[in-house]
Amino acid sequence: MIVTKHDLHYYLAQDKKALAIKRKRPKWFGDDIWKYQRILRKYEYYSNSGATIRKWLYRYLHKKKGMQLGFDIPIGVFGPGLRINHTGLLIVNKHAKIGAYCDIHQGVNIGQNHHEKDVPTIGDHVWIGPGAKLFGDIYIADHISIGANAVVNRSFHEEKIVIAGVPAQKVKEKALHHEGPT
Repeated sequence: MIVTKHDLHYYLAQDKKALAIKRKRPKWFGDDIWKYQRILRKYEYYSNSGATIRKWLYRYLHKKKGMQLGFDIPIGVFGPGLRINHTGLLIVNKHAKIGAYCDIHQGVNIGQNHHEKDVPTIGDHVWIGPGAKLFGDIYIADHISIGANAVVNRSFHEEKIVIAGVPAQKVKEKALHHEGPT
């Protein structure tokens, strides 16, 4: 959760690092995903800090840029180091909790089951492939890769594995090649 200015700068720096961006600012044209992530983080900060006018400004910018890119991501869901790989439909429930350094692709839906709070909790360093669907009161451990078009409706507590299929199941152990900061 982004509460202080220090938190905001940390989240922005980790997101920038996850996106492998070296520039100080987004390009005038392009860099839409980076712009969206910056707006998302500032909206979260201003919502938690009580800055009413800026909160409403960033709420508007968040909705506008989200509609442009096909993203429906509420504030306070993702940890630092978020990497959104492509534009396209991306839906996340407002009660979901997703750890640091999540790498997520287009077409992903992270949603509820029968009750509003029956939503996934996802660990750190999780890769979510294109078109994956995660729903229900489930837990995904750290360092898991979720295959493209997987339907995940049960928990996976074992770390460093690859899951895929409909319904998702463990496919193999995962060799850890690269890991973001911890």
